[in-house]
Amino acid sequence: MAKTRVVVVDDSALVRGILSQIINAQPDLETVGAAPDPIAAREMIRALDPDVITLDVEMPRMDGLDFLERLMRLRPTPVVMVSTLTERGAETTFRALELGAVDFVAKPRVGIAHGLDQAALEIVEKIRAASKARVQKRTPAPSRSAPVAAYAGRKGTEKIIAVGASTGGTEAIRTVLCGMPGDGPAVVITQHMPPGFTKSFSQRLDSLARMAVKEAEEGERILPGHAYVAPGGMQFAIEKSGANYVARVWPGEPVNRHRPSVDVLFRSVARVAGANALGVMLTGMGRDGADAMLEMKRAGAFNLAQDEASCVVFGMPREAIAVGATDEVLPLEAIAGRLMGWLAEHVGHHVRV
Repeated sequence: MAKTRVVVVDDSALVRGILSQIINAQPDLETVGAAPDPIAAREMIRALDPDVITLDVEMPRMDGLDFLERLMRLRPTPVVMVSTLTERGAETTFRALELGAVDFVAKPRVGIAHGLDQAALEIVEKIRAASKARVQKRTPAPSRSAPVAAYAGRKGTEKIIAVGASTGGTEAIRTVLCGMPGDGPAVVITQHMPPGFTKSFSQRLDSLARMAVKEAEEGERILPGHAYVAPGGMQFAIEKSGANYVARVWPGEPVNRHRPSVDVLFRSVARVAGANALGVMLTGMGRDGADAMLEMKRAGAFNLAQDEASCVVFGMPREAIAVGATDEVLPLEAIAGRLMGWLAEHVGHHVRV
């Protein structure tokens, strides 16, 4: 079996060494080159033609984002960003995902041995996912002036939309939310993401979408016109309190190796919202959420999956389709309109749970 060939780009010799060691310890991966900056990386990439590149966000001689933008224009290659856990690092990371990076990992924290094993697992998993990814030319982030689907269901406040995503999901979620009106049903979202990034992710979406977007908090009421993102490193579910939905956020065990897990959110939506729910499975590696989405369908939910052509990685949608959990499979750009169209068709037919 041919190995996935990786070029590591990082200005720290120590981090280059750690990343190379983690990659080379895997039977299916190998580091074929390590560069201290984008200038050196440019020649290395041209000579070695790697399958995947890991790219530091902040580097000397050329900014990581400038390099990424040029790379995606001239030689599209799957890129995993290696980001520092800082507000500026998170902001730069989300800009990198807009420019076409497949995914990101938090930079390994040198000297914290017990955390390094977990970081190593995440790094190799994301490199493997990137090696299978469809590198796509990114469109500019839509603004609030972008066209959105109309919503005629203002009376149906019990309706709720549940979204699950992983690799490639940050941009897919942005596309869906920016295609929705500000007065639509509440949206609850689980995107596989480490702690420290989901708050910045929520703030970024809030600045782009018509809906108010925030990181979910324990016990808060889930309101129409709002979207709630599962905090990184926590499990997220919903419960019913009288006529209202409320958020449940807790540091539970990983489910399907993920915390937050799409299965956890979707299972709660199936139980609590039943036929008042709409489910959306977006791009991602693995099968998290497939079984719980089937539970949603059996409870009466209307479920959509993103199609293969528009996915960065067609893993999670494929698995949901395979178990019979979906009603329709659509290109990413059509999902928001279909959700609003379905709601408009079904207004006045609200199911009490």
